[in-house]
Parts: sequence; structure tokens; C-alpha cells
Amino acid sequence: MLFLDYGQTGVIYHIISLTDLKKTLRTGIVFDDKVTYKTKYDGFHQCIDKQKSDAVPNWVIRSRAIFASMNYPKTHKFHSHSAILSIKINPKKCWIANENCANEIYEPYILRNIKGFEACSHYLETKGKRLLKKYWETSLSFEENLKVRIDKKKGYDAEVLVNHSIKPEDIRIEYILSDHRILCVEEWKKIFCVQ
Repeated sequence: MLFLDYGQTGVIYHIISLTDLKKTLRTGIVFDDKVTYKTKYDGFHQCIDKQKSDAVPNWVIRSRAIFASMNYPKTHKFHSHSAILSIKINPKKCWIANENCANEIYEPYILRNIKGFEACSHYLETKGKRLLKKYWETSLSFEENLKVRIDKKKGYDAEVLVNHSIKPEDIRIEYILSDHRILCVEEWKKIFCVQ
């Protein structure tokens, strides 16, 4: 894994675009404070929330969550021009779910209203609903996950739904991601901040 385990660090990880970094460090993180919330995910999270089972507490709302990860494999492919932030959380207000189930319906959800892709609606109503049922049925509280560590199970791509805002003092930059490199802040500064 890229980082030491949560049991040692007490933090999880959130990725943001470098264009959002200044504001994030100044004001913190809120679920809908980035442009991509509307442009990339409009309605998608609500679609998943509609399939939530009664076993999931009312305070767990995907459409109002900040998304984070427990860790990343060293081979993870990150988007360029981003930053990996470590964030301190309130474990009582976080939930773990298998992102693989949600990711499999993203493209059909986005493409369903485009000519030639209308059949995606059938996929969403059948296999998509089964995937989302599995998404919620295999989810659990952050605290319960610390006991059973489903996030370490092969094939379970754990996403953390953080259902509270993150204060600036609970954020730290871990890495800056360029096209070809993942650099910690000090390494990045040695290259780009030399006078």
C-alpha cells in the first residue's frame, strides 16, 4: 500500500484537482464544493441513494458525502494535476462501501440519454439495480470496518463516505501528481521552487 495503515496514521485520503487546492486548504472540504459535483455526478449519487436499504442509517447519504479512501495500492493510476490529501475524520460519521458496484453503473447512467445508448436504461433497471443492492448490502460503518477490515478484502474497492465537512486544520497535502510522477511536497518543491 502507498501509506501506512489507518490504525497507525488516523487519517484517510482524498484526491482533489490542483485547481481546487488553494480554496480547500483555506476553507476545508464540503461535499458539493467542487465543480465536478454538478458536471460529473449530477443525479448519479441520488440514483444510488434511492437503492439504499433500511439497514443503512439515515445519516448515510451518498449525495451529501465527501469521498475518500482508506489507502491505495502502489500501482494505483492517479489522475494528473491532482493532489492526494490526508484528512482526519469523525469515524462515527463515515461509512464504507464497495466502489466497484457503483463504478459499473456510471457510464450507463451518463450515456442513457444519448442517441444510440438508450438501451442503457434497461441495464440500469436490471443489472444496475442488483449492483446497487449489493453496494448497500455489503456496506458497513467505518468503525465496524476497523474490526473486520473488509477494505482489505480482494475485489472490494472500499470508498469512504464521509458524511461531515472537513476543517482546514484536518487536511494535509501528501503528494502532488503530475503526468509522470507522484511527488511528496518536499520533492516537488526541490524541482519547482528552486531559486
